[in-house]
Amino acid sequence: MGSQALQILRQGVWASLTGGWYVDPHQSTFSNCFHLYLWIFLLAFPFLLYMALPPSLVVAGVYSAVVAVFFTAIKVVNYRLHTMFDLGEIVEKKHASLTAEAPKTEDGDEGKKIHVGVEMTVFRKVNSTPPVRCSSQHSLFGLNHVSVRITIFSSCMPSSFFSLHQFYNYICSKILLNIDFSAVTRNRRVGENVFAVVLACLVAFLGFLLLLQDFFRDIWVFQFCLVIASCQYSLLKSVQPDAASPMHGHNWIIVYSRPVYFCLCCVMIWIFDLSGRSGSLQPFSLYGVTFFSAHFLLCVRDMLIVFALCFPVIFLFGLLPQVNTFVMCLLEQIDMHIFGGTATTSPLSSLFSLIRSVLVAALLYGFCLGAINAPWGDAHVPVLFSVFCGLLLALCYHLSRQSSDPTILWSVILFFRLSIKDPLPEKLRNSVKEILHSDLVMCPLMAVITFAISASTVFIALQPALSFVLYILAGVVGFITHYLLPQLRKQLPWFCLAHPVLRSREYSQFEVRDAAQLMWFEKLYAWLQCVEKYFIYPAVVLNSLTTEARTVGNHLNLSLFISVAGMKLLRSSFCAPSQQYVTLCFTTLFFQFDYPHFSETFLIDYYFMSILFSKMWDLLYKLRFVLTYIAPWQITWGSAFHAFAQPFAVPHSAVLFVQAIFSAIFSTPLNPVLGSAVFVTSYTRPVKFWERDYNTKRVDHSNTRLATQLDRNPGADDNNLNSIFYEHLTRSLQHSLCGDLLLGRWGNYTTGDCFILASDYLNALVHIVEIGNGLVTFQLRGLEFRGTYCQQREVEAITEGVEEDEGCCCCEPGHLPHMLSFNAAFGQRWLAWEVAATKYVLEGYSISDNNAASMLQVFDLRKILITYYVKSIIYYVSRSSKMDEWLTNETIQEALRPCLGSNYVDSDPTFNLNIDEDYDHRASGITASSFCMVYLDWIQYCNSRRQTPVTCERDSPLVNLCFGLCILGRRALGTASHSMSASLEPFLYGLHALFKGDFRITSPRDEWVFADMDLLNRVVAPGVRMSLKLHQDHFTSPDEYEDPMVLYDAITANEEKMLISHEGDPVWRSAILANMPSLLALRHIMDDGSDEYKIIMLNKRFLSFRVIKVNRECVRGLWAGQQQELVFLRNRNPERGSIQNAKQALRNMINSSCDQPIGYPIYVSPLTTSYAGGHNQLRSVWGGPVSPHNIYSWLISSWDRYMKGCGAGCNSGGNIEDSDCGGGSTSISTNPAVHTTQSTPASSLPQPHITTVQPFMALLSQSEGRMEAGLLTTLQRTSSIQGLFGQQLSSSQLSFSSSVAPPSLPGSERFCPASFLENSGHRAGQRAGSGLHYESHFSKWSFSGRKGFNGPTAVEVEGGTVQTVRTQVRRLLVC
Repeated sequence: MGSQALQILRQGVWASLTGGWYVDPHQSTFSNCFHLYLWIFLLAFPFLLYMALPPSLVVAGVYSAVVAVFFTAIKVVNYRLHTMFDLGEIVEKKHASLTAEAPKTEDGDEGKKIHVGVEMTVFRKVNSTPPVRCSSQHSLFGLNHVSVRITIFSSCMPSSFFSLHQFYNYICSKILLNIDFSAVTRNRRVGENVFAVVLACLVAFLGFLLLLQDFFRDIWVFQFCLVIASCQYSLLKSVQPDAASPMHGHNWIIVYSRPVYFCLCCVMIWIFDLSGRSGSLQPFSLYGVTFFSAHFLLCVRDMLIVFALCFPVIFLFGLLPQVNTFVMCLLEQIDMHIFGGTATTSPLSSLFSLIRSVLVAALLYGFCLGAINAPWGDAHVPVLFSVFCGLLLALCYHLSRQSSDPTILWSVILFFRLSIKDPLPEKLRNSVKEILHSDLVMCPLMAVITFAISASTVFIALQPALSFVLYILAGVVGFITHYLLPQLRKQLPWFCLAHPVLRSREYSQFEVRDAAQLMWFEKLYAWLQCVEKYFIYPAVVLNSLTTEARTVGNHLNLSLFISVAGMKLLRSSFCAPSQQYVTLCFTTLFFQFDYPHFSETFLIDYYFMSILFSKMWDLLYKLRFVLTYIAPWQITWGSAFHAFAQPFAVPHSAVLFVQAIFSAIFSTPLNPVLGSAVFVTSYTRPVKFWERDYNTKRVDHSNTRLATQLDRNPGADDNNLNSIFYEHLTRSLQHSLCGDLLLGRWGNYTTGDCFILASDYLNALVHIVEIGNGLVTFQLRGLEFRGTYCQQREVEAITEGVEEDEGCCCCEPGHLPHMLSFNAAFGQRWLAWEVAATKYVLEGYSISDNNAASMLQVFDLRKILITYYVKSIIYYVSRSSKMDEWLTNETIQEALRPCLGSNYVDSDPTFNLNIDEDYDHRASGITASSFCMVYLDWIQYCNSRRQTPVTCERDSPLVNLCFGLCILGRRALGTASHSMSASLEPFLYGLHALFKGDFRITSPRDEWVFADMDLLNRVVAPGVRMSLKLHQDHFTSPDEYEDPMVLYDAITANEEKMLISHEGDPVWRSAILANMPSLLALRHIMDDGSDEYKIIMLNKRFLSFRVIKVNRECVRGLWAGQQQELVFLRNRNPERGSIQNAKQALRNMINSSCDQPIGYPIYVSPLTTSYAGGHNQLRSVWGGPVSPHNIYSWLISSWDRYMKGCGAGCNSGGNIEDSDCGGGSTSISTNPAVHTTQSTPASSLPQPHITTVQPFMALLSQSEGRMEAGLLTTLQRTSSIQGLFGQQLSSSQLSFSSSVAPPSLPGSERFCPASFLENSGHRAGQRAGSGLHYESHFSKWSFSGRKGFNGPTAVEVEGGTVQTVRTQVRRLLVC
């Protein structure tokens, strides 16, 4: 412990203060001294130049030139030496692969406990996580490291390399004074070396330039020179790992952090000083604070100077992230808080989103500036301003519906996948296309409507009453939508009630068997959101813009601000309306009633309050997390340090509050140190949090070598095999998450929220990264099935109910009906999580695992398995399309001919009387007669089920082939068992080997199978797998499979509806992701010394999850704390206190979900986007997208319905057939398939093709082909209108359009007029008697209720039917 603390102080604390220098005990004294002298040179050289020489730019140039030459020499020598000799890592990998046992001896017991401390194991890997003293690999001196590496693999190098190596050692020892340039930060590319030299020169020039400006005096000059030296030295030997490094080992990006931040700080100091002294910027006042005045700018400059002097302390605590993270956070915060954008997923997406917002703001600024400068009247609005309002609303609506990831839109443009991170790129692309097509219609429509409303001067004429009406309406609707309804739907409303008031239909069900039902309050919630987003808040923003635009533009000269404020407010209301009503109500009450003299117009007030409230919400969540975590009545000390730190945290509460404010302003996590009650501020992070794009890579047969699969498959562990269920869960969430959020099934949600989905065996953390208008980007992190003790305790905490708690302080007086007790209500308020839903339904797989050892323990059960094995082989032989080819193959028949002999006996030791039902104990083996005695009936039955049965006698080729294959299959099972004993373990080992396809043909008598490998692949291999399924079914119905027909049908059904495969086969993953109904596998578990075989059975069904909403600042703080503890503080303890269970914060589950090797999740999904358009229930509420195709389909179907209704109305007594064909000459002429004349003979009339749309169109067509073409067109139109309104029609309403036409008559009666009339009359009588009716979307038609049949109905008299039909035909011809 003491050596580790000393190592942290030396390599962590001291190295962070100096920029990377420390005394390395693994290097020589000379090397450490040279390091020291080099660092002193970088410190003293600028200090002496400043003190000794007069201040001038010439001195700064000389200083920069010396630094450039010095760094260039070091980098060139370092680059050349590494180019010549740096082959260690490649050869080490090869060496490690040749000596695979070496890591096992090094790791010892630590490598066995992978699930307890995965990060500890990864510490030992050379290519992923170097050892703790990894920084010594990048120091400037210390030849021993490269020498040792080269010595290790010297046996692999040629003799010419040895002479070069010896010469290099001689030069290094005699000429370069044992200088090891391998310790320099290894910039492997020329560009990196050039960039490092340029940065060193910039640090020297900009730093000395500030010294020349006399910004520093006395001791602060030396302090600033110390900062310069640390920034330059970090380019030679950086702090590894740094306090802000997100990864173990050498981080090449963190090398440039100090010099880049130093250059930015110096440039900003120089700019603010120049601006403050020149006074060129025009100051303005906002809320009593004057911005950009000379005093303001000089104050900012002084703050930056102090910030620069504090660089060593800042980098010691890791308050500044690495450069790419800083750029991403800066761009994301600007886009979110200034322009109202959404969270981003990468530095590229943050840059893309900001550029997109800036371009839209620039476009709107032109229209806004022209409108502001136009003449404004008291009762009218300039037309240009109305145009600006229309464009503003349309563009903001479009931006809110687009993801921040540009690769998704780019893939749609190019029609192929570039680098989409989504697991379903095709569905993603179709959803984006649907959104673009809808926006193509909606954006112009919204622009026109907004233009018309703005030009109507309604916002001016109805003032001031309209403003207050809109504010009150927004507050009331927001309160009902985002507070009242979610509280009533919670599991514990207001933490007082014991049950939700508004319950789903699945709430009282013990086991969910169907998809979640759409409830009335979910529809209400969705419609209230729709009204709020698309009507209320746009009206509020447009009202404010119209009434205050001229005031803001003229008095403040901030025309650009109008565009930016309108963008931010509208985009925020479209994407995240859940918190807008609080901001709006506070803005109205505070600036309209409490302090109206502070108001800077409602537009400015609302804009800045929206930014302030986003930070206030973060502060509230941070304070809740801190108070919950350190509450004294629920302290969970995980180590002795926690008990020591708890009392010391009490006096620092004020500092903690200041840190919380600071972290809320800069969006930084507030993390507990080593999991204790002491909190520190970490560096700023984006909403995505993790800098790396870590995704789980599943190990299966497609990415492992064959030898590895046959020996000991590394992907055979439980975690790797179970990760597929989380991948399937991710895809299920992609289909339904966005729609379920919009229906309120997860309660209120905002960007960055974290939820835990808990089921019987699935426990996953869902991190919502981006929320748009109709889209949600999330990431799922799946935890272990068999978690640690701490994880199980926390899972119990989130799954157990508190309704039965009757405690009140120290007694148990009980509680009121349907209410919580005092203790339960108090305890629920002191948790960092809450239950959002208890019955959230998702489509998934129920997993059942049975121990194979218990199912095959006795010989009788093994005999049943072997019997089913043989019968399955016979089944697959008879079902194979190549059976005839095998029966005629000379090679196969020649090899099997000895089996036809009457004295043939296969006496292989594999066969056993205890497990082989056809074993002949008199012959001590298996004979053809004993085989036929047991299995001949089954062979004959399987042969009878073939389309073309073959001869199937005792001496037939088919029986002989089945006998040979069954002998081969059982001998392969014995060979794979590697033992002739009758024990269970070898039997299970062999069964698992055959199940995964490891067939080893060792007997010469079985080599005939190589004549066609399909005999193994399509007969024996599936036979093994099917026998396991039949053996499973045997326990439920032991005697059912005695009937050959039942057994045959069962195997056929299993073939069609079930996949039986090894879990390492890629087809297993494909089948799960394709939603196969049932799957079965045999799993070999080798974990913690256990060696078990389990039969895994999967059945697709609807699963019920508990949705737990976790305080997002709790998650971010614990994640940041784990990263700091494992990366910077190097805590290797697998049972460290920071991962012990803490039920109030779910500490173990959250820390386990970190990226590996910090955490140990078994699955981390890529960033996945869910779109609302794929949710069928939400479509039924809101309807489908308004796209050009859907509008065209709706118009065509409406025209058809209009013509049908017109035809029925124009003909008195007309029936449905009349209306279907149009009813009049107009409809006939417009239908290209209907152009019959009166001279058409009756015999030429084709047999009518009765359909539900045009039953009598055939009466008026001249050819059957034209009639079918007309029907096809009409049916296509009918299907298109069903696609538009199908979600709004019930099943009974759609039954009319989906009815099936009756079959046509035989050819002799097809063109017979008499038969046509008789059959028509018969069909008309059937319709009249059945009373079939139809309800369309616009009208109702009923056969029995219509008066289209003049006189008596068609069923009254036999002759009346024919007469009625003739009347109808005559009426059609006359029309």
